[in-house]
Amino acid sequence: MKHVVSVSMGSSTRDKAVTIELGGVEVRVERRGVDGDWKLYNRLLRELDGLVDVLAVGGTEMAFHVDGQALHFRSTDKLIDGVTQTPLVDGSGLKQTLERRVFDLADFGDVDAKPRFKQAFLNMALDRWGMAEAVDEVSDSVIYGDLMFALGLPIPMRRLSSAKRMAKLTIPVAGRLPLKWFYPTGESQTVNVPKYEKRFAEADLICGDFLYIGKHAPANLDGKTVLTNTTTEENVDWLAGRGVRQLITTTPRFEGRSFGTNLTEAAITAAVGADRPLTLGQMNAAIDDLEIRPDVVTF
Repeated sequence: MKHVVSVSMGSSTRDKAVTIELGGVEVRVERRGVDGDWKLYNRLLRELDGLVDVLAVGGTEMAFHVDGQALHFRSTDKLIDGVTQTPLVDGSGLKQTLERRVFDLADFGDVDAKPRFKQAFLNMALDRWGMAEAVDEVSDSVIYGDLMFALGLPIPMRRLSSAKRMAKLTIPVAGRLPLKWFYPTGESQTVNVPKYEKRFAEADLICGDFLYIGKHAPANLDGKTVLTNTTTEENVDWLAGRGVRQLITTTPRFEGRSFGTNLTEAAITAAVGADRPLTLGQMNAAIDDLEIRPDVVTF
């Protein structure tokens, strides 16, 4: 049996471990949150290095991949320092492949064509460039919330090219600042503080990292489609209770849980027996060979 572990900066209340089968290979998949404690994060990675098949970086990024260019997030360097034996992935491989193909691979039942949306609201394009490109293709218009969610500036961007320029200008500086300035960590992930209600209200497709959605979405999400991942059973019930019509998670659901791209990528890497992160071509081939598919729930 293969064993993969994601160490996450997020809340330990979201921890889960399951055994799944991919291509006839059993993989023990485990998520461990450190509640924002970066010293514990590094210690856990060091302790697991050489003991498991693949390690995954959760709750942060090693690099943002924007339009084929890697923009390194230097704040993560101290978190992964000292990991020398076990392959280390952060989900970026799946974000550029599975999330890019989400509307092609998802099963929408009797509907053959891709869904079409009038207005999409994507909380962070630079973190999920593949999703951003996919959403752009199926939406009449898109609001990109990178400045809103990452920097707290109430400035919507309406073109993917604007998000690209913003990323290339800010990441060299922002990537050296503390992670907590940009991303909810620890228990702050579990507190709902509605924000940007107008943008949520006018969108029929809400997409991006679920932690931003869960943290800032209003109580009324009637009739909306949510495209995200890393959702627990409680998160699914939470969305249904707010009136969401359809939930699409880019990663498959196992025992009620859709794990993050980082842990799913680790599981795929282990299942194919790779001793290093897969190239994008290899990842796309593995997605097809292992029949990795997004999950669609209609309430």
